[in-house]
Amino acid sequence: MSAIIDSQLPFSEIVKLRYRDLDAQGHLYFANYLVFADEVLGTYMEQLGLNLMDPLTAPCLIFTVNIHCDYLNEIAGNSDIAVCTGYGRLGKSSADAVFELYDNANGLLLAKGGLTQVFVDPKTRQSMPIPEFYRKNIIEQQKGLEN
Repeated sequence: MSAIIDSQLPFSEIVKLRYRDLDAQGHLYFANYLVFADEVLGTYMEQLGLNLMDPLTAPCLIFTVNIHCDYLNEIAGNSDIAVCTGYGRLGKSSADAVFELYDNANGLLLAKGGLTQVFVDPKTRQSMPIPEFYRKNIIEQQKGLEN
């Protein structure tokens, strides 16, 4: 059974914790919070039309230049986690993605955080404007980011 998740973020997936995701204390290893957020954000980015799996054909590279996570509640083993993601800011050549992790059984917010992405030209490896089609697709999903 799933709880109602109180998130304003536009995209989510359920992640089932596996034994290998846990630390010796039986709860989610701290770095895996970021792994789960990154994996779900990557799926959201693909849904928005930005496939980066082949760097030779991708319109840009994306470098993560900052990341943070607030650990609010313990995530125990044998849990289903709702990972929600979206964007909080769009700049010219960078964007701040945000994430929230919830206990899917009771809707409790477990962690939240974000990361800053810089869009990079694959040839020059210098920052470049966010591809226009991608910016448009983000704004279509999150109307408040058009400024």
